[in-house]
Amino acid sequence: MIQEPEALAPEGFEPEATRRETSATESVRANRGWWDRNADEYQIDHGTFLGDDRFVWGPEGLDEVEAELLGPPEDLKGKDVLEIGAGAAQCSRWLAAQGARPVALDLSHRQLQHSLRIGGSFPLVCADAAALPFADGSFDLACSAYGALPFVADPRLVLREVGRVLRPGGRFVFSVTHPIRWAFPDEPGPEGLSVASSYFDRTPYVEQDEEGRAVYVEHHRTLGDRVRDIAASGFRLVDLVEPEWPAWNTSEWGGWSPLRGNLIPGTAIFVCERD
Repeated sequence: MIQEPEALAPEGFEPEATRRETSATESVRANRGWWDRNADEYQIDHGTFLGDDRFVWGPEGLDEVEAELLGPPEDLKGKDVLEIGAGAAQCSRWLAAQGARPVALDLSHRQLQHSLRIGGSFPLVCADAAALPFADGSFDLACSAYGALPFVADPRLVLREVGRVLRPGGRFVFSVTHPIRWAFPDEPGPEGLSVASSYFDRTPYVEQDEEGRAVYVEHHRTLGDRVRDIAASGFRLVDLVEPEWPAWNTSEWGGWSPLRGNLIPGTAIFVCERD
């Protein structure tokens, strides 16, 4: 049975959205609480699109079956793979079906409970991506589909931890909201097509309660920042994928929509390798 999440915010509470500085500790606390409270709704809203055992890189619907960003599916057999920010571990379930040995890690205990509900024989780990509880060189591959990286104050801590637990030659592929989206309102309609703020403003987006405590935090990095973070953390960037919006996808997901997706990129996928 899935336990009820702890009520960390009053029912009907509407947080205040702002841009302000926030610490790494505040970010972790806020985002763990937010995902624990919202995991049920997230899985209800997006579970059908994500499937139970698909590997989807983002709202555009780019599937690893077609993209092969981790390599050909037949080469995944026997590989140790770490999924970071796994949610209900849909990607890990797909990896296991290819014969890989995945480990699904998430900051949110509630999200991982949904993985238990769906089922699977791979390990689930509740931990902070900036302090991975694994020995050096434990994995051949690592992946993160919109997990962890957008929500941490210092992404280099996560990248260095991933580099530490990867074996030499290991690959890390992660997707995030495309940095250009930060200049536009997070709206799927025409109102989301006009620049509203500076792309270069790296002040975090924060939702906070009446006492000013963060209940959700997201951090912005420019495209150049992401490239420099990758290089400074011991990786080589071997590809940068900006999925185009496919004609078959008529759904909206937050600020992602066919209207916006046909005009500006919504997702950036970084393919990195460790020497």
